[in-house]
Amino acid sequence: MVKSIFRLLNKLNKAALPKLSGKDPSKLSKWEQALLAYRYYILTRSLD
Repeated sequence: MVKSIFRLLNKLNKAALPKLSGKDPSKLSKWEQALLAYRYYILTRSLD
């Protein structure tokens, strides 16, 4: 149940949030770093 929620959130993230993969994380703003951390957290939880 919980895993399916994270999978759904991951699909929504891919569709709605900006891609940050080509950028250096140390040069991102604090807001972009938080967004990157959120996306990473959801991705890892959906793969477990």
